[in-house]
Amino acid sequence: MLELEVKLRDANESAEILRDQGVVPAIFYGPKENSTPVSIDSLKLERIWREAGETTIVRLKGVGEEKETLFHDVQIHPVTGKLLHADFYCLEKGKKIVLSVPLVFVNVAPAEKAGHIVVKTLHEVEIEVSPHDLPHNLPVDLSLLQDIGDHIMASQIPLPESASLITEPDEIIASVKIFEEEPEEVAPLPETEIIGEKKEGAETGTPSASGEEEKSAKGGPASGGKEERK
Repeated sequence: MLELEVKLRDANESAEILRDQGVVPAIFYGPKENSTPVSIDSLKLERIWREAGETTIVRLKGVGEEKETLFHDVQIHPVTGKLLHADFYCLEKGKKIVLSVPLVFVNVAPAEKAGHIVVKTLHEVEIEVSPHDLPHNLPVDLSLLQDIGDHIMASQIPLPESASLITEPDEIIASVKIFEEEPEEVAPLPETEIIGEKKEGAETGTPSASGEEEKSAKGGPASGGKEERK
């Protein structure tokens, strides 16, 4: 079982100062445990976190009676990726727990080899289980997917003996769909101007402004002028 050495800390102590000292502020609590602030060596905590995740029991030592716990919540710096704070949930002896367990997809689907697509729609399932039977993850055997329309439901996932499924049994975890190529979009042809095409009003007998002026110059009636009496 994974173990961590913890030290009691003052809840009012600055978290920034603790981190500068190479430790991470943390807390543990449970059905029969009061909320207790502690500090943990940052390097050891990060190593255990990477190994345990949220589905492996971690034993806390250094605060009286040892506590069997699970990581319940972890705050991680968005840039550096370092742990900023950790919550541990203390397990109650003889009591089952309910939690989500990640799925791990194993083997290759024959349908995928045939050129079809395997769609994975569920990546974890919720179970109720005895803490000491708690699996780190649950395998999903993709070799069951033989042809189009085949699927794997939550009820087909093998569980530990003490576990029962909370997720709906008929939830689809993975299925096979036919591969369809998306049609390529055809770019519209650019509009082309036909050489020699008559423009509107050109060479259709419509008098131009210059023609009107020429007519006036030859003695024709001008706009607004008086006609000469004979």
